[in-house]
Amino acid sequence: MRVPITHMPAKGGHLMTTSLTADAARALEPAPLPAKVNSGVANPLLYAPLLPLLIRLAVPTVAVMLMQTVLSVAETYFVSGLGVDAIAAASLVVPVMLLMTMVSNGGVGGGVSSAVARALGGGRQDEAESLVWHSVVIAIIAGGLFALAVIAAGPMLYRELGGTGASLQQAIRYSDILFGGAVLFWIPTLLQSALRGAGNVRTPALIMLGGVGAGLIISPVLILGWLGFPRMGVAGAGVAQVLCSAGSLVAIVASMRSAGSRLRLRRHPLRRDHFGAILGVGLLSTLNAAMTTLSIAAITAAAGAFNVSTIAGYGIASRLEMLLVPVMFGFGTAAVAVVGTCIGAGDVVRARRAALVNALFVAGLLEVLGLGVAFFPGLWMSHFASDPDVLAVGGQYLRVMGPVFGFIAVALSLYFAGQGARRVGWPLAAGVLRFVCALSAAALVFAGRLSLESAFLLVAGGAIVGAAVTVWGFARGDWGRR
Repeated sequence: MRVPITHMPAKGGHLMTTSLTADAARALEPAPLPAKVNSGVANPLLYAPLLPLLIRLAVPTVAVMLMQTVLSVAETYFVSGLGVDAIAAASLVVPVMLLMTMVSNGGVGGGVSSAVARALGGGRQDEAESLVWHSVVIAIIAGGLFALAVIAAGPMLYRELGGTGASLQQAIRYSDILFGGAVLFWIPTLLQSALRGAGNVRTPALIMLGGVGAGLIISPVLILGWLGFPRMGVAGAGVAQVLCSAGSLVAIVASMRSAGSRLRLRRHPLRRDHFGAILGVGLLSTLNAAMTTLSIAAITAAAGAFNVSTIAGYGIASRLEMLLVPVMFGFGTAAVAVVGTCIGAGDVVRARRAALVNALFVAGLLEVLGLGVAFFPGLWMSHFASDPDVLAVGGQYLRVMGPVFGFIAVALSLYFAGQGARRVGWPLAAGVLRFVCALSAAALVFAGRLSLESAFLLVAGGAIVGAAVTVWGFARGDWGRR
């Protein structure tokens, strides 16, 4: 195609016309300005040095989520004083709670962060705020569905996971209270995801910090009956978590409705494409999160095929992996924000570099932790139990799974980066492999063909293979050519 280009020469009064190819003509046009400027403010996500930027975005979330993990561990400690049945009851509910947490934060929440980051990276402020409103609608629907499903199916589920007698009854009561407040959990979770996608990590961190502080006070009061309150046992932990979620909801809505918020919460007309922008990433990510959690549930069920002490030992040991979640989630959400913003602005090279830097850094941190607990499992287990059978099962798990913490970190870090780039296919394939390994391990245990320690080895092998598949997919993937 030939494109006429007219110009006025330096001398003379005649217009001269030359002919260039279309590609050359486009090269002469002014390039659109990448969205380094949003509302007149330079966006550091598009130019700041990557590792310091990722650390700065991740540290507030990591720190507060570590405190949330401390709260969870503290609740385990408070419950441990109630006996083995209470510990087993809490362990039965953990996989379902982890499922909701991962689906809301790492699944749909990742879709919210990714969509908001891409909109702001392209300089579309109004679209970003519309996405925030759509996330509230999604939260109400998803939270309601979770509440209905778990309350209806909980007794059967916990029985299949090995709950019997007192442990089953306590698990059902705890679960009904906890998931009855699911909507109160979902709305602040997705709003915090929107703020992180915009690069605002301070507000979510402060709200989470307030929730942790309140939980550390309310949980022992209700679980153990301090200060004259009735002793509620495991159910008290559920009441405490619902109250903290309600407080978080009030705080974040007030913050995002204020005039000073850079990402305002206000009503917008509902649009199919905005639901699609969130759920296009969120639903696939939800499937990945669900498979991860169901893998944990499968191994919990395999432990339940033995006795209550085995469930308790596995439950205590697997709680250590919750220490991985704050680090991986904090750096993961930072990667979503940076990668999504760069993709929105068209800087694919920086987006991929951010993904790689983040994965290598987080893997190194967590591999050190994993090797430590693999060599010295008693440093963790002895704080929560003294029963020899409980300690033996927990020690087996940590010796096998600890050395693969770094591989888990690589896979999940690139999964979060893929959310920001709207490229979650390969992380999803890796999740399928890990899921198949966990289901196979549980099935073989039930069939009497595999010991529990061998099942742990099979799960660890799945984590290694999953990490390799994720890295291979990232290396050959195309995030765009702009």
